[in-house]
Amino acid sequence: MKKQVLATAVALGTLWTGTVVYAQEQFVPLMTYRTGSFAPLGIPWADGKIDYLRLVNERDGGVNGVKLRFEECETGYATDRGVECYERLKNANGGASGFDSQSTGITFAVSDKAPIDKVTIQTVGYGLSQSADGSVFKWNFPLLGTYWTAADVMIQDIARREGGMDKLKGKKIALVHHDSPYGKEPIPLLKARAEANGFELIIYPVAAPGVEQKSTWLNIRQRRPDYVLLWSAGIMTPTAIREAQSTGYARDKMYGIWWAGSESDVKDLGAVAKGYNTVTIHDTGDTSGRVFEDMQKHVFDKGVASKTDSFGTMAYNRGMVISMLQVEAIRTAQEKFGVGKHMTPEQVRWGFENLNLTEERLKEIGFDKMVRPVQTSCANHMGTDWARIRQWDGAKFVLTSDNWFQADKSFVDPLVKSEAEKYAAEKKVEKRDCSVEQS
Repeated sequence: MKKQVLATAVALGTLWTGTVVYAQEQFVPLMTYRTGSFAPLGIPWADGKIDYLRLVNERDGGVNGVKLRFEECETGYATDRGVECYERLKNANGGASGFDSQSTGITFAVSDKAPIDKVTIQTVGYGLSQSADGSVFKWNFPLLGTYWTAADVMIQDIARREGGMDKLKGKKIALVHHDSPYGKEPIPLLKARAEANGFELIIYPVAAPGVEQKSTWLNIRQRRPDYVLLWSAGIMTPTAIREAQSTGYARDKMYGIWWAGSESDVKDLGAVAKGYNTVTIHDTGDTSGRVFEDMQKHVFDKGVASKTDSFGTMAYNRGMVISMLQVEAIRTAQEKFGVGKHMTPEQVRWGFENLNLTEERLKEIGFDKMVRPVQTSCANHMGTDWARIRQWDGAKFVLTSDNWFQADKSFVDPLVKSEAEKYAAEKKVEKRDCSVEQS
């Protein structure tokens, strides 16, 4: 009799204690780094991700009634700790809905594991740039843009300021980068651009955590590059801006990658950082828009979570965008495999590959002021690569133009194709035929 009652309870989605079983929940593991040299970026990023998942649970009752269960795992941005988090959480609570690894190094390490474990790796704005090719990288999704996107957009904006691409000839452009897989990602694109556009590329690697940059900036003062591109994060960013000031380098000639373009990077510097530019894959560095109103009403006012100082900042908002994409992948999967049901990791992967976030859908969920429409496919795991340039005015980031940029496909696509083919050959990955797999 007890066995029969227990079986009935499980079928209904409850145990004797009334606890919801995993089949009625969707598990979202959260790799975070609230400690270490990158913590100033990692904390608001993590807060934005978690708060949006809370919002979906409180406002919507989950995804079509399926509540989201989430758990943080602290990596400290260390690859070995990230792999430990991945191994511990990949099969937890009915299976991971996908990992936002929050680190290029961790992404490199788990990308070989994902096809075996059948777990999605979601890398919004980072990771392996060539993983935009879904025919090779079935389980990787570098949504909204890659580091090749960022590098190309920076070059386009420099050309806009100079009066055209032909004006880049003879210029010097320096790359000051974190000496890690993350910092090295833009180099292939920048080399291709330098060869085509006739500028000299000067590369300066900086050892982690990036607090020792004096020799780099003394060299920059000597070489006098026309522009400096900064691939940094955490304490490396304000250190670079201070060194630029001390050596007399104009901050308006500096462009930071989006991970070096949060308020936490520049707010303590104030006027010292005035003119500093950053590229961003989403718009809005404030709290304008319906999603922020909903967050206040359903999360903060209810006491589900306390409002953080980073609410509405660039990093916090990016965290919300990342979780929104995860949630919409689950929702898309449900539309095919069963609305209101728990989705397996493989089904969620299908959802990532078939995202179609129209302007109407983005408006419905409150993200229409932040993100352009996104549509993925078997062949295209990036979806879209729109980006904008913002500049620090001494108190806040402001748009420098009305333009949304997209990377020049004539530079990016050949790199994606060649590097994806190299990866497939090295890892013995059989390419998918997307003409028959997309369905």
